[in-house]
Amino acid sequence: MSTTERPRILVVGGGYVGLYAARRILKKMRYGEATVTVVDPRSYMTYQPFLPEAAAGSISPRHVVVPLRRVLPKAEVLTGRVSTIDQDRKVATIAPLVGEAYELPFDYLVVALGAVSRTFPIPGLAEQGIGMKGVEEAIGLRNHVLEQLDKADSTTDENVRRKALSFVFVGGGFAGAETIGEVEDMARDAAKYYPNVKREDMRFVLVDAADKILPEVGPELGTWGLEHLQKRGIEVYLNTSMDSCIDGHVVLKNGLEVDSNTIVWTAGVKPNPALARFGLPLGPRGHVDAEPTLQVKGTDYIWAAGDNAQVPDLAAGEGKWCAPNAQHALRQARVLGDNVISGMRDFPQHEYKHANKGAVAGLGLHKGVAMVVVGKVKIKLRGRLAWYMHRGYHGLAVPTWNRKIRVFADWALAMFLKREVVSLGAMENPREEFYEAARPVSAATTQPADRAGKSEEAKAS
Repeated sequence: MSTTERPRILVVGGGYVGLYAARRILKKMRYGEATVTVVDPRSYMTYQPFLPEAAAGSISPRHVVVPLRRVLPKAEVLTGRVSTIDQDRKVATIAPLVGEAYELPFDYLVVALGAVSRTFPIPGLAEQGIGMKGVEEAIGLRNHVLEQLDKADSTTDENVRRKALSFVFVGGGFAGAETIGEVEDMARDAAKYYPNVKREDMRFVLVDAADKILPEVGPELGTWGLEHLQKRGIEVYLNTSMDSCIDGHVVLKNGLEVDSNTIVWTAGVKPNPALARFGLPLGPRGHVDAEPTLQVKGTDYIWAAGDNAQVPDLAAGEGKWCAPNAQHALRQARVLGDNVISGMRDFPQHEYKHANKGAVAGLGLHKGVAMVVVGKVKIKLRGRLAWYMHRGYHGLAVPTWNRKIRVFADWALAMFLKREVVSLGAMENPREEFYEAARPVSAATTQPADRAGKSEEAKAS
């Protein structure tokens, strides 16, 4: 960690906004003008729109993450959390992964903590649910689903088999619809290699409390997406929610009950709860209250953007807020970076204004929906062409040319090579087998042998 006397720009969070804002600041900054410090519990940024494809094996998980130290070589990257912020002293308390917490002074602050999964106190959810906010969860979901196929193919117990082949997804937004579409596609493809498992044996259930899915692309494409998923044998239950899922026994508000080993929770996000400890002005839903310039209200040295910020949407009109999506996050990060430099140099701040350019979603291989805004015209696409637009947009949007090339290479190879359907569930506990081999033999295990040895000695004497 640097001990430089230069002004410090502290970036809290290394996600989409944190990474792009830090890059922008470093690019615009004069040599030696300031020190940029990025703090995040992970040493990499995750491109979340690719998580469904990573869960389905269409993209290598390593290619959806961007290492912070490699992309920000001129910045300090600290692996840890910012636990508190003292605005009067301009000091942040850093809690590293290992060791004691310490204080870090700063002159300018960028709050980019992002969001976490929005959950409810549903019995059994914490024990049984699988989220989709990180690459670790995407890898875990892929391994878990394939492991369920292994179980179903190898058992003669019909109850075990039924529970293994039932998959419940809660949340019908982008994350939920894309994930169930990709995972169903993978499971359908994998079933070809299991003699005792067919697609007809599997049960996929999508649940949402709203009256539609994919609201981001509009009602028409949302209806098409719903019908498309239903044609693939996916049960969709709208205007309902999950009451409980204790031990995998899912009970829905509409009375439906399903036994399932796989419960995927994608029912929205909420601002990172750590914001409550920073002493910043928060909106009604816990977002940092920001001006159109992305400055936190009441301050001239703190900026916030992305999923953890409540930013006025000037393009949409009075009283509207920017949606929590990658489209806004990328563009906000650039304006934020420029405004931080302007703030250091006492230049005027610029307001963030961006009109919605549309939305794209993939629902599995060669299947998708897209709504593109050109001027005042909305172009609506579905099927293969929309899927190409989905891949093209996100393939170009993923940070760094290194990752762009690797992602497009994954897609190109998939045109000629079959999808891998191997489960690597042991990755989640890689030391388990070695531990079983190396652990000391317990006293209970040695006792019979000791007694037997003593009996033999008694006989010999």
